[in-house]
Amino acid sequence: MSRLREMPLSVLDLAPITSGSDATTALRNSRELAQQAERLGYHRYWFAEHHNMPGIASSAPAVLIEHIASATSTIRVGSGGVMLPNHAPLVVAEQFGMLEALHPGRIDLGIGRAPGTDQKTARALRRTEAGLSAENFPQELTELIKYFEGTAELNAVPAAGNKPPIWLLGSSGYSAQAAGLLGLPFAFAHHFSAQNTLPALDLYRRHFRPSEVLSEPYAMVCASVIVADTDEHARWIAGPGALSFVRLRQGNPGPLATPEEAADYPYTEIDELVIEDRMSTQIIGSPSTVRAGLDELMESTAADELMVTTIVHGHEDRLRSFELLSELAERTPSLGRSAAHT
Repeated sequence: MSRLREMPLSVLDLAPITSGSDATTALRNSRELAQQAERLGYHRYWFAEHHNMPGIASSAPAVLIEHIASATSTIRVGSGGVMLPNHAPLVVAEQFGMLEALHPGRIDLGIGRAPGTDQKTARALRRTEAGLSAENFPQELTELIKYFEGTAELNAVPAAGNKPPIWLLGSSGYSAQAAGLLGLPFAFAHHFSAQNTLPALDLYRRHFRPSEVLSEPYAMVCASVIVADTDEHARWIAGPGALSFVRLRQGNPGPLATPEEAADYPYTEIDELVIEDRMSTQIIGSPSTVRAGLDELMESTAADELMVTTIVHGHEDRLRSFELLSELAERTPSLGRSAAHT
């Protein structure tokens, strides 16, 4: 039996801004997708924090989380994640304490240790040259947790008593080890660091220490997945995501292109090699193709939960992809493992 039927299935959304459209439309599309995900029985819906990216509208996860949590009623909503080096821990505690107070039991605080942006943008976020390095992460994480526990020197109202589940996010071994030592759930970014997936999960499990949060490791893997009615159509609508990656490497990010624009782009031989490498770690195709790919990924990682991100130009194509994926998992609102700590 497919492992997809045995585990929670979740969504990571970047609120993509597409060619010929705008951020307002992207945010409206995210709301519609979240509502569909809830109806289809998805477990959680997270937003990724990105800045200075013309093709991504999810720059303020806390604001988006409130918007989506208010537009839904059961699905968990959270950050995937908040990049802690970009923000004062006090502000993060206030924001997510408030979210948890407004939507008790439905908020997740996923935290990353990398700035997730260029240094110029990071300086604009913090307005200082200090505190921009990920090296400060352990101290800032400790400070953040103290606000929620009410043991800090300052009061982060309403954080104390309103602590959402904290996840550590990572694409390498550092956060994996930290999550294990702290006894926290861990989410790995397989969608852009596939070569590190298995080593990081191994580090997490080997370093895991039981805590008040978890008695055993809990690992989620985030994969890039596109499901369509045929393999051919899936590959066609995957083209814009490949072009976006090429443009990002060139230092020229922009709105997500149409499939036609992606097909007509004058790729160099190096571009083609980059795309081939990038696409080899994504799971793209018809339902049967995707089922086989996801079963292999879940078997090799032994993940407890699967999170999926789907970057396509057409909103209807994105809605259809998540609909087909839920059918593969035979997902309904009453199915899927739900743990109190996650």
